[in-house]
Amino acid sequence: MAYAVSHSLIQTINRILNFDAKKYPISDEGKQRIEDLLARIKTIKHFLEKYPKESASFETDVSNAANQAEDVMEHFIYEHYRWNLKADKMAAVGRPRNRTEILYDFRELNIVMEEITPIAEKMAEIQRKAEQQHGVRPATTSSSAPLPPPEYETVTVGLEKYLKNIKDLLCGQPSSLRQIVPITGMGGIGKTTLARTVYEDEDKQIPENLVDKSETVENKLHRILTLKKYLIVVDDLWSTKAWDDIRKAFGDPKKCDGSRIVITTRDENVASHVSSSPPHKMELMDSKDSWTLLKLKAFRDRDLAPDMKKIAEEVVVGCGGLPLAIVLIAGILSGAEANTEAWGEIAKDVKSAVENDHEFGKRIALSYTYLPVDLRPCFLYMGGFPEDHEIRISKLIKLWIAEGFVGDENEAKDYLNKLVRRNLPLITSLKSNSEFKSCNIHDMVRDMAKSQALDENYERRLSIGHPDLTRLARAYASTLRSCLTFQPNESSLGGLRKFKLLRVLDVVDTDAYSLPAPVFELFHLRYLAFGCPMEVPYAISRLQNLRALIVRPSKRLRHHSNDNVDLPLEIWMMPLLTHLVSFYDLLPDPKGAASALKELLTLSVVKKLICTEQMMGLIHNLKKLAITYFGDKYPNEDYQLHNLALLTQLEKLTLVVKKGSLLQMKASPVFPETLKKLTLSGWRFPWEDMKAIAALPELRVLKLRDHAFEGGAWSTIEEDSDDEGELFVKLEYLMIEESDLETWETEKDHFPALKRIMLSRCGKLKEISKDIGNILELKLIEVDRTNESLLESVQGIRDTQKEVYGRVFVVRQL
Repeated sequence: MAYAVSHSLIQTINRILNFDAKKYPISDEGKQRIEDLLARIKTIKHFLEKYPKESASFETDVSNAANQAEDVMEHFIYEHYRWNLKADKMAAVGRPRNRTEILYDFRELNIVMEEITPIAEKMAEIQRKAEQQHGVRPATTSSSAPLPPPEYETVTVGLEKYLKNIKDLLCGQPSSLRQIVPITGMGGIGKTTLARTVYEDEDKQIPENLVDKSETVENKLHRILTLKKYLIVVDDLWSTKAWDDIRKAFGDPKKCDGSRIVITTRDENVASHVSSSPPHKMELMDSKDSWTLLKLKAFRDRDLAPDMKKIAEEVVVGCGGLPLAIVLIAGILSGAEANTEAWGEIAKDVKSAVENDHEFGKRIALSYTYLPVDLRPCFLYMGGFPEDHEIRISKLIKLWIAEGFVGDENEAKDYLNKLVRRNLPLITSLKSNSEFKSCNIHDMVRDMAKSQALDENYERRLSIGHPDLTRLARAYASTLRSCLTFQPNESSLGGLRKFKLLRVLDVVDTDAYSLPAPVFELFHLRYLAFGCPMEVPYAISRLQNLRALIVRPSKRLRHHSNDNVDLPLEIWMMPLLTHLVSFYDLLPDPKGAASALKELLTLSVVKKLICTEQMMGLIHNLKKLAITYFGDKYPNEDYQLHNLALLTQLEKLTLVVKKGSLLQMKASPVFPETLKKLTLSGWRFPWEDMKAIAALPELRVLKLRDHAFEGGAWSTIEEDSDDEGELFVKLEYLMIEESDLETWETEKDHFPALKRIMLSRCGKLKEISKDIGNILELKLIEVDRTNESLLESVQGIRDTQKEVYGRVFVVRQL
């Protein structure tokens, strides 16, 4: 954490030195001392980057000193900010207070400087000697240039024998009694990978139209398990009690339709409790499979020189056949310099871990040892999330930015890609454009991260999921920077008044109906998320450093979508606001008094946005916009959607109409040519209007939901009569979900880049053009299993492509 805290301290100092001198005057002496501290900490950060091995002995001292320095300076700014608030209030009632120069107490800063200065001097001396002996050398573990995202894949090396046995059980005897199939083995041996592979191979997914989405989870589950043959995977079952608590939900155990439940557990007692059948016990990999897995994950596209191959073979032996250890070590090797010296050091560490302790945790910890210093805080932050919690990538990126770990979204994505390449986070789902959507981390890796965080005193800055903020405040109130809660506990919010240095506050799932007033005095707050219904007061504008404001429905109100929480006019007075996500909120009319939100990149999901020229000018840098219109409430409103074309930076647009309307008769949206993703729902536009969308030059993802377009026939051939080959030039993903479409005439040249098609709830569509199969980029077509005619058409196209051209795309049943 030394690097992370040093980086954060530099950012804090730069902000302080750039504050408005009238609001935050600092004496010349104060500025000089702060600049001296900045020079010292820059020296230290440079050393940590360039000399990671030599830095190990300084880690604790640097972390403690830099933490203390940042605490001192941010407390100083917080207290002065509160002094300004009081002064403004007194001035408002005719009792002005003199704004004197800040009388900074330098005693604490002087103490910190006394600790930091000798560290910086020692580092400078080590660096001079190293450069004299070896010349200037780059760090061996620093982050490299941005890399393309790694491919998302399920590696099945060594699972073949298990796969065959389990698939035989699942697919044989279709009318047999329901069976429970237990999979056991130690942590990290591949139980979840095996279960996921079986599940995805059989492709037993539930059609979305099987149940009413308004039903409760319990009713949905009961209906599905009663009416249909099913395959359920219960992953990572820890106790017999946990099974006893949930088994009734799975219905009649004597069900005779071939239904199956796959359970993974480390505990063989649990396996014998849930099933009388012997479990599928996974063993450690043999040397052949271990080598294949390492090669696949670390250097699949290149042959190794004999000396490098020998080192890699030593590493494989050191991993002891544990798949998790192999993939983590593979991540280290692929991220290190490809030479015998760098790989030799890794091999020695693996061997040492084996000789000194037979626990695999020692080997797993090497993933952190060899992690570049700038990636470490991002990884430790992920380790703070609850066990088995699925982390949304979009949220994680916002949190990293708020914490100051990364500068922007592109850098955050690059950092995430590098962590994924090292097999630390596990990607659990993808977006329609194949970008990462969510992830989690293996529980053994999470334990390692938590242990490392304790060793590096990182828990003083981060609290995720702590049930009692009042108790937490007694330990870390003066140092905590991030607080994310997951438990519905209203009383816990009372402790927030003590957390003066918070940068991140997420209390979406508490039971509170309002935030304590001190929250709006948190000068350093950059990320604020809370649940509906909860008042958003005018005081929100005091949070002048806020970048992300997120208002979501809390868990207790997920089924009550009509709750309204209106944003105050003061929302236009927040110049640094970058992401505004307000699921139930109306964006207030600027009334001519607003200033442009120049930093705003995301506005989602807003109701009844009237796209006047003035409004578009105030949010002109938007990259993502989602709007929901309620036709029954505002049927005659002119939303001026032609002005959407003024958003010349917009990349993602969602336009939804709910509860029916005649809006499509009046609304004529003009889409900016910068759009990469477009989602339309409920508009009932005629298919002729698709011409404007087809001509968008950058469009990659198109989702048409809930009768976005209406009519029985859509022909791109007619649309393209004059400009052959100019339609959908970059479109990669096309979804048509719930439509009355009966015929779709098209040619392969009209979708030259198309990779994936999803046709869901299109009951009247019985076939698609055979020429679609000739699209060279096509990889996947998804179709409702209940639409037998369409499914047969798509499967026939696939079979023809395989037979005639040897080219195969996947057909997936929904």
